[in-house]
Amino acid sequence: MPLSVFSQRIEAAMTAAVSTTQNGTPPDQLTRAVAYAAAPGGARIRPTILLSVAMACGDDRPDVSNAAAAALELIHCASLVHDDMPCFDDADIRRGKPTVHLAFSEPLALLTGDSLIVLAFDHLAQQDADRALPLIRHLATRTGTPFGICAGQGWESERDINLSAYHRAKTGALFIAATQMGAIAAGQDPEPWEELGARIGEAFQVADDLRDALYDEAELGKPVGQDEIHNRPNAVTELGVDGAVTRLKDILGGAISSIPSCHGEAALAQLVQATAKKLIPSSSVIRVPGE
Repeated sequence: MPLSVFSQRIEAAMTAAVSTTQNGTPPDQLTRAVAYAAAPGGARIRPTILLSVAMACGDDRPDVSNAAAAALELIHCASLVHDDMPCFDDADIRRGKPTVHLAFSEPLALLTGDSLIVLAFDHLAQQDADRALPLIRHLATRTGTPFGICAGQGWESERDINLSAYHRAKTGALFIAATQMGAIAAGQDPEPWEELGARIGEAFQVADDLRDALYDEAELGKPVGQDEIHNRPNAVTELGVDGAVTRLKDILGGAISSIPSCHGEAALAQLVQATAKKLIPSSSVIRVPGE
């Protein structure tokens, strides 16, 4: 299935979810801030992976898959709003526009992130319980602590950082959620899909470290050099640019080989390769595994 079809499904599901925040008599600024934070502008990689896995597994209930994709992206959007706040990265731009706390205010940014998290779980809860409950459980596991993005952010307050646990929680968690929730949405066992999500997440982290080192703010649409400013672990700092590129290549090769056997395995491998191309910084010379 063309990626444009996935994009249409994701944006329609996001619009449907966000529109529910306009019911009743909501506060205008918070309503606008939620829509602003969830608006198109990012790559929507996580929900695309989720729908791709669901499709590979049969996608017998597209409405459930769409709801799962929207819920996952809402959590990701919430994490960006909170990450950008002065208490964390103190970022000025995100996806090429002012961050929520600058466009609206710090109190509204905090409430926006909170509202997006609640909206994600409410959106899932409206689906049939046989799939909604495991979807909620997996998304909660990869959102909170000890295995989710909250734990990933929490590691940055520790004196001694477990790099593997830090990266798996901060970046890998929502990619693991993407692959496992895609399987659940299609009525399949999520466990065989954990490794693929973990590998894609690790690749995304290394690629992000490379972009942070090689690109400027205009190219990224967000501030660069944040890891150095905040003294965070970084693959380029530890391995050098060439070492990080080699590591990225190895991870991507492992990701493709970890795809569980399913009727849509070949198509999913092609999508992983396409995703890999987007992750690789243009100034790095690397062959995508499988080509």
